[in-house]
Amino acid sequence: MSWKIAMATDLQRGSALQRWLWVIQECLVSAISSIRAHGLRSVLTMLGVIIGVASVICVVALVQGLSRTISQQFEGLGSSTLTLRSYTPLQDQLRGKVNRLQPSDLDELRARIDGITHLTPIVFAGQRFGAEVRNGANTANGQLLGSTASYQDVQQQFPRVGRFITASDDDSRRRVVVLGEQIRKDLKLPEDPSGQFVQIGREWFKVVGVMEARGEVFGQSQDSFLVMPYQTALAVTGVITQPDLWISFSVVDMDSVANVKQRVAGLIRRLHRIAKDQPDDFRVESAETLAKTFQQISNTVTFVVAGVVGISLLVGGIGIMNIMLVSVTERTREVGIAKALGAPRRFILMQFLIEAMLLALTGGVIGIVLGFSLAFGIAALIPNFPTPAVPWWVVLGSCGFSALIGMVFGLLPARKAANLAPIDALRYE
Repeated sequence: MSWKIAMATDLQRGSALQRWLWVIQECLVSAISSIRAHGLRSVLTMLGVIIGVASVICVVALVQGLSRTISQQFEGLGSSTLTLRSYTPLQDQLRGKVNRLQPSDLDELRARIDGITHLTPIVFAGQRFGAEVRNGANTANGQLLGSTASYQDVQQQFPRVGRFITASDDDSRRRVVVLGEQIRKDLKLPEDPSGQFVQIGREWFKVVGVMEARGEVFGQSQDSFLVMPYQTALAVTGVITQPDLWISFSVVDMDSVANVKQRVAGLIRRLHRIAKDQPDDFRVESAETLAKTFQQISNTVTFVVAGVVGISLLVGGIGIMNIMLVSVTERTREVGIAKALGAPRRFILMQFLIEAMLLALTGGVIGIVLGFSLAFGIAALIPNFPTPAVPWWVVLGSCGFSALIGMVFGLLPARKAANLAPIDALRYE
């Protein structure tokens, strides 16, 4: 506390700004000296803040890494890609009502809407959430899709080996199928299984290609699927009797996407005979809309999870307050000497407040480094997990919140020290 001894003679010299800078510098030196003098106690005090900040950074990094990967996949579809699908409110689903898009909707869309290309129907054959595929004694479960040759252009998914289904496959209802990479692995097929046969239900299908791998999202493989010709999917045994189509297509002119969406919506409303006061029984969605919706959900989840985990920072703040109260008690005589030499109340307050903030801020910086390390370590342990990503505002927010925790929880001990009477402080044993 060297500045206390010189306070009586030097405080009146220089400008107000110079005096404040000098005082802050001396307070920092004093705070660092106090922290170093009680190293173990300081580390234990910072531990709560370190754990809190590390938890927030780790969770946010993992969630944002997943979010960024999925958003990039949506963006890969292009902002000019639209998908028409049926929609049934939850209340209607509970009553057993299910809205569907029919093949007739596809025909009308193809005939009446100009300015679109790569019109691709998608039908879920077999069971909506999966079908069993066999290769000898090996079995696999995956989503069974029926589509056309344009599927790969609209979805921006292409074969790794072999070929995709063609228009002639669809016209002649050939029993051919393109496998997802995970299905190929589960069936223990070679890297290029083109020409081999797999069994779906009671039907045999010739493998003509394998799609490029897309990895996992939230622990679920994106490669557990099969694609067969659209007309074949409608004809094979086990297809649902009333197929519910999804229809994807690309808009030729990107500037007319909004106009095309309105025309498609108007056409489907007329075909489904929906009254003006009734809501749509379908949705027309673009990849950009889906990406924004997912991003909003992801950000909400990030804030909620970070807020819940961040509660642990309050525990760290309470620990700082307790230790600072102990520090004030230990240095009561020291405070009395400083006040007797002329140190104003606000300078005593500042000294203990800066010490508390320094403890919290140091703990926050260590927590950020630890959180990054944990996030990358966890991502490395999970197969195919996306690279963690932390927005800059989370790092700045963690540092700022740590300093705020130190200031708020250090205020009471600092006020206690600043309010000590010089005579009582000097008499303290």
